[in-house]
Amino acid sequence: MSNHVTTAAETGRGGHVTAAGDAPLLDVRGLCVRAGAQMLLRDVDFCLRPGEALTLLGESGAGKSLLAQAVMGNLPAALRASGSITLAGRTTRAEDGAARRPHWGRSIGLLPQEPAQALDPLMRVLPQLVETYELVLGTGPAEARQDAARQLDASGLGHAQHLYPWQLSGGMAQRAAATIAQAGGAQVLLADEPTKGLDAQWRRHTIDLLEAVRRRGGCVVVVTHDLHVARALGGRTMVLRAGEVVEQGDTRALLAAPKHLFTRRLIDADPARWPRRAAPVPGASLLEARGLRKQLGGRTLFEGLDLTLHAGDRLVVQGPSGTGKSTLGNVLLGLMPPDGGQLVRAAGLAPTSLQKLYQDPVGAFAPMVSLEQALRDVARRHRQDWSAMLRHLERLGVAPALLARRPAAVSGGELQRIALARALAARPALLFADEPTSRLDPITQQEAIGVLLDAVDDGGAALVLVTHDGDLAKAIGARFVGLDPGGRTRATEEFGTGVACGLSMRRCA
Repeated sequence: MSNHVTTAAETGRGGHVTAAGDAPLLDVRGLCVRAGAQMLLRDVDFCLRPGEALTLLGESGAGKSLLAQAVMGNLPAALRASGSITLAGRTTRAEDGAARRPHWGRSIGLLPQEPAQALDPLMRVLPQLVETYELVLGTGPAEARQDAARQLDASGLGHAQHLYPWQLSGGMAQRAAATIAQAGGAQVLLADEPTKGLDAQWRRHTIDLLEAVRRRGGCVVVVTHDLHVARALGGRTMVLRAGEVVEQGDTRALLAAPKHLFTRRLIDADPARWPRRAAPVPGASLLEARGLRKQLGGRTLFEGLDLTLHAGDRLVVQGPSGTGKSTLGNVLLGLMPPDGGQLVRAAGLAPTSLQKLYQDPVGAFAPMVSLEQALRDVARRHRQDWSAMLRHLERLGVAPALLARRPAAVSGGELQRIALARALAARPALLFADEPTSRLDPITQQEAIGVLLDAVDDGGAALVLVTHDGDLAKAIGARFVGLDPGGRTRATEEFGTGVACGLSMRRCA
């Protein structure tokens, strides 16, 4: 069941023209992935020619990332692939990943879902990009350094080129990984959630990078949960559920008139369609910040920030990538000291009642400990019955069998839901949620946010949410704080009338 249109020519977004006679760049036939006797991905076929794009949509854990890893030949050791993969005219068995390894970075490139898996934590950003130009393209050292500096500057990372990956914000690391992934000029680029954690400006920049691959005669396969990205890319879309293709076709036609019930559910679960929750009734004061200031890496992230959080609050923090949203959360939680101002927490508020959902779920778990052991340790620490943890997991749609695995052996979306269950087990009074659903498909995201908000409401906790998704922010938030480059802050309150006002967190008159 090939997903290629066999017309004489196809004209896509941005003037990409593909003649039917062009030789395929990537042809995948009968691709399956198994874990023992369990089938994780079943009989996937598609063919891409120069200038084409394929978007993969589907539920979290459906096998989208596995598909990309199988094509690359980079599956975890416990998994087995079958089928055939033709890359630039050469056909190999899907299970023979070693046969495709010499093409990495040259004919085919992969942008993994987690920047932590794509960047060397012990090497600064600039040398990593320089290395790509030198080793893949054969560019001389001086020219490679100039080209790398220019590309990082175009990606808004000129000031960060001498930093280590762990010194970057999540969005900055995402941009760095994307810049490096496409630098080798590979004709086939597999991009796994390339826009997660990015604001609108850098989301558009990343889409432009993908379009540049197509314009130079390459093709792209993009895994995403963002329907805006799918629409912007155009091309074709394949929808996966439980490892099987349930629908595929022209992107615009498929999203405008989906035929499969699951695809319709995906589209209907877009945050833009969510009903608004009633504004919360503020409770007791939990935390008060006055004139907060924080500097990091020689830059002022924010200053003069005034903020009061009450039980039941739902505060959304927004702003461009790298403006200090995650750092603000670390300061509020006491994980990092402020450089100025005053921060007062309510008397008797235990440190463990302040909890954080990390932007990078992989980095939030001990890599060599099973997920079950990690969760049992948390349940024991907070005197929670194991049955309560299992109820959280059940509501979040996490299969108990996943708990026997280590963090790297589950999908990013599955790990985000497990992290949410772990945080809720601590019964927090204040929960700082940093892009907590960025790896989730719209359906699972809506369900997970429902569990999160129900738990916050039931426990009278305050929620501070970081998100670049404006629709998600509007569906959840009651108050908003915006961080701008240069340390400026914008604060508003919003009520049931939908009217926002103020620069000082005051109520509208």
